[in-house]
Amino acid sequence: MLAARGTADDGTLIQAKGRNYQLEELLVDRELSEKLTGGAYATIYLSPRDYHRVHCPVDGVIVRYDYVPGALWPVNPRVAARRDRLLSRNERVVITVDAGPVGMVAIVMVGAAGVGNIALTHAPESVTWRAAGELRRIEVDQPILRGEELGAFRLGSTVVMCFEPGLVELAGEEGQALRFGERFGVAREVA
Repeated sequence: MLAARGTADDGTLIQAKGRNYQLEELLVDRELSEKLTGGAYATIYLSPRDYHRVHCPVDGVIVRYDYVPGALWPVNPRVAARRDRLLSRNERVVITVDAGPVGMVAIVMVGAAGVGNIALTHAPESVTWRAAGELRRIEVDQPILRGEELGAFRLGSTVVMCFEPGLVELAGEEGQALRFGERFGVAREVA
């Protein structure tokens, strides 16, 4: 379900009505946050009944994975509306993709209660990093095509996608169900 979408003006993203958080807190990477500030973003909530695999929204190259330790609070819409900065406080994996003409893209797989494991297609599962309790970065140089699998959750959770300013236009309404392969955005032509 499309939980939120908009532009990360001044680096602020909407978690739920009245609940915002900062892009830099989510990504834990100042340089990447600066590139994506002002760009389009979408937050997709995956309930336990949804498809739990995450696919790349663009053609590109996976540059790195950043494992960010954190809590495993529920991320359902009721909790998201009551807990400040939930998505930037929960455990997550930030997948950075260089999409060439579409710019840099961050796909953030956010863990939650009951989702103690994020399985990644081109890296170890998140549970292997959890014991260290610290940020872990894995540099990769893995070509990927739009639609190819990035990873999977062991139950439902949330995915946040962030794009560079002016390069992608997203569509859809909050609460709208999204299906694998369904287009909900377009890349703009680069002059």
